[in-house]
Amino acid sequence: MAGCSNYNTLEVRKASRSKRQAREMFAKHNVPHAKGTLFFNPLTAHRFAKEHGFPLCIKPNVSGFSRGSHFPITNFKELWKAALWVKVWWPSSVVEQYLLGSNYRVLATDDELVSVIRRYPPFVDGNGRDTIATLIDTENAQRQAMNLHPTIYPIAKSAQTISYLASCGKTLESVPADGERVHTFNRIALAPGGIVEVIDKETIPEANRELFLQVMKSFDAKLFGIDVIFEQGIEKDYREQKCIFLEVNSRPYTRMHSFPRFGKVENLEAFYEKMDALQVAESDTF
Repeated sequence: MAGCSNYNTLEVRKASRSKRQAREMFAKHNVPHAKGTLFFNPLTAHRFAKEHGFPLCIKPNVSGFSRGSHFPITNFKELWKAALWVKVWWPSSVVEQYLLGSNYRVLATDDELVSVIRRYPPFVDGNGRDTIATLIDTENAQRQAMNLHPTIYPIAKSAQTISYLASCGKTLESVPADGERVHTFNRIALAPGGIVEVIDKETIPEANRELFLQVMKSFDAKLFGIDVIFEQGIEKDYREQKCIFLEVNSRPYTRMHSFPRFGKVENLEAFYEKMDALQVAESDTF
């Protein structure tokens, strides 16, 4: 948990530990979120899929860093595999509708948006000459030159990467066309090489800002990392597009906001000074 913040009271952290708690709070305050349900028995997830269709997402009710999450699930074979494997991480799980769009982490206090980043699964862009393996080496060298590690990890050439590429009909020796984007994994997590881009906060509409602050007030939180997907981008009013809030993080990993692969690096020193001055009750009790 190195790099995870600790600015919320124990009461706030207890009220936001699970995805079920976040979903209930979103519903109570009319915050857009995906239709879904909690399940212990995979048959519940199967019935949800029959009623609502695909694509879907399955994830542990309690987890972090995208561990145990499976998406997009597009058929019943993938559904059953995910519904069983997710139990490795937590006994209760969530199945919900999946929205294809842009994934963001919004770092917010009770009165301002501190930093907004867009998160991508690991990818390389083809040039019509180099293999995927060579493109990965080039990208990792760029990350090293930018001193992004250990916050932003290198893209791995692991069995996991090879397996995912195979599911897309590619290998490490495939040569992508010029401009072709090739994802080497489907999750946005940092460990397999996920990518972070800083978004200019000035481009975010007032309606979106107010919605994030509404979430903060509903939990009475001092700092959250709010995970959200916008179908057409966070720069457009959420009321004019599909948008789903995924979860809130009461101990967000703030370090990744300072080590983007793309976008302008932000100076967050004033933010940290403000937060460090807080007197947080039971901050060391978990």
